[in-house]
Amino acid sequence: MKDGTILLVEDNEDDVMLTMRAFKKQGILNEVVHAKDGSIAIELLLGKNGFDPIKPIIVLLDLQMPKLNGLEVLKIMKENEATTNIPVVVLTTSSEEEDVVKSYNLGANSFIRKPVDFEQFAKNVGQLGLYWLVLNEPPPL
Repeated sequence: MKDGTILLVEDNEDDVMLTMRAFKKQGILNEVVHAKDGSIAIELLLGKNGFDPIKPIIVLLDLQMPKLNGLEVLKIMKENEATTNIPVVVLTTSSEEEDVVKSYNLGANSFIRKPVDFEQFAKNVGQLGLYWLVLNEPPPL
């Protein structure tokens, strides 16, 4: 797998725990930085409010969050030269077609619905890791 940080933008602590367990189960050992809301994600990515900017190899982005929602984070990322080329995978429970369309229109690289079943979730995270951290050739950051 490619070395590098994964930015997990998720406000639900249970989903964070499940994601981390799924990474471990699938052998994804990359450092994971967790942002509990969209505002913190932007601060981390752009180096605001005392944070040094991070350059993750991928951002896993929930949509339904306080302060800045995932679509707002995505819009800011894709409008900013420092973050526009960072791959963003929307990882959400939303089943709204409108969220899929808006995510892709704003520049998401992928849209994945979180399954309720942990085994299926772990399998999906493993496939996500295989593609984005092994097969995909990211743009130079």
